Amino acid sequence: MAGTERQRELRRLRTRTRKTRALVAKGKKANPAAKAELARKLKKLTPGADIIIAREGWL
Repeated sequence: MAGTERQRELRRLRTRTRKTRALVAKGKKANPAAKAELARKLKKLTPGADIIIAREGWL
């Protein structure tokens, strides 16, 4: 068996956190068009994307 549901849930959370941090880091040095693309990717990745986008001032 691959592990308990909680372990899988934690793995998904950690992966999502890593990807979110990477997108935010890229957004700090991106131009406005690239920020719009990063915002689109972030919205697909996590349900809290609107909060992150507002906090970073992307849109």
